[in-house]
Amino acid sequence: MARAAAVSVLAIPIPGGCATDGGQDASDPYPAGPDAAVVIRADRILDGRGAVLTGRELVVRGRRIEAIAEAGATQGAVVYEFPGATVLPGLIDTHVHLGWHFDATTGRLSSAESTETAEDRVLYAAENAWNMLASGVTTVQSLGGPEDVPVRDAIARGSLPGPRVLTSIQPITLGSGGPEEIRARVDELAAAGADVIKIFASASIRVGGTPTLSQEQLDAACGQARERGLRAVVHAHGPESARRSALAGCRQIEHGALLDRETLELLAERRLYYDPHTHLIFENYFVNQDRYLGIGNYTEDGFRQMRAAVPTALAAFREALDVEGLDIVFGTDAVAGAHGRNWTELVYRVREGGQDPMDAIVSATSLAAASLELDETVGTLAPGFEADVIAVAGDPTADIGALEHVVLVMRGGVVYRHRPLAATP
Repeated sequence: MARAAAVSVLAIPIPGGCATDGGQDASDPYPAGPDAAVVIRADRILDGRGAVLTGRELVVRGRRIEAIAEAGATQGAVVYEFPGATVLPGLIDTHVHLGWHFDATTGRLSSAESTETAEDRVLYAAENAWNMLASGVTTVQSLGGPEDVPVRDAIARGSLPGPRVLTSIQPITLGSGGPEEIRARVDELAAAGADVIKIFASASIRVGGTPTLSQEQLDAACGQARERGLRAVVHAHGPESARRSALAGCRQIEHGALLDRETLELLAERRLYYDPHTHLIFENYFVNQDRYLGIGNYTEDGFRQMRAAVPTALAAFREALDVEGLDIVFGTDAVAGAHGRNWTELVYRVREGGQDPMDAIVSATSLAAASLELDETVGTLAPGFEADVIAVAGDPTADIGALEHVVLVMRGGVVYRHRPLAATP
């Protein structure tokens, strides 16, 4: 390996960056040249699979991780040093709504009554994408809207800053029709470029979360998704809708706020992933109630039902932690008002739900990547993986709240945020 003189960027602006709050938000993609090594040093490295490495440094070249070497062994053209900090894979949120936003004119949730254009909606989605990337989320699964597609593609081209995006484009619902119509709809979504099929198998928790699709409809939706090489993730609050989804061979259960142990054990037996949403979705709705109330099923009674569901969802999550073999992944259902605060879901899971901090981190890194079938590409810090890397002040395995204090965000080897520790709370 060529050895060049190291340039520390402990508190030095990155060339091409624009300084804000003592750091940089965006940079020249390769400040030291596309072929130079970039080295990241901190007190510890979490590999995303449960290991803690000390006395090491992460070496990145181009888009990928080249090595995890002994600290000080590499003289890269740029060295990022974060004493007291932790380096870990970028977070992966398996359930967001990239395009959800508040209307600039009314300040309320954008709805069918809004006068904004399709171009406006794409720009809002791009803004949400940046807010999540800047907070340390480097991959999202958006479930989903048509505005996701141009944003996903622009990010993939490197012309727009944001997390890697997978999208369902639009969901399968009761209105999609019977089994044959549903199969045809899956084919249409696949042809339109969907990365995943989203299915509503139950009603919203605001109206009771009761089943909406029959076993035959779910068999058709999940079976046709498999035929097209796509995963199927299912909105299912209660035991019956989740049970039908499991029997249909679906891939992942979303929400599951009303699930009992028997159903959770069935998910484990059938090797489904479970994506519970315990905090951010509720907290965000309650804080922004006036901006949602009166739109669709966001009624006074709907908000009462959501408040009643908070302890129930937490109880289901705690029960799930005790089910052997159940893979619990990280998702937030981030909607308007929540993008960029994704990390609060992990904090709540640990502090209120009782999840082990390392297990929570794995759920948002290598396990989340596996649920997206990206586990050979992202979610782990190891040679050959995409350089999706974040650094946080402190040690999140000791205090999960450290995830709030992101001091470095790198995706695909490009540094998008650098905040020296001196400027970190």
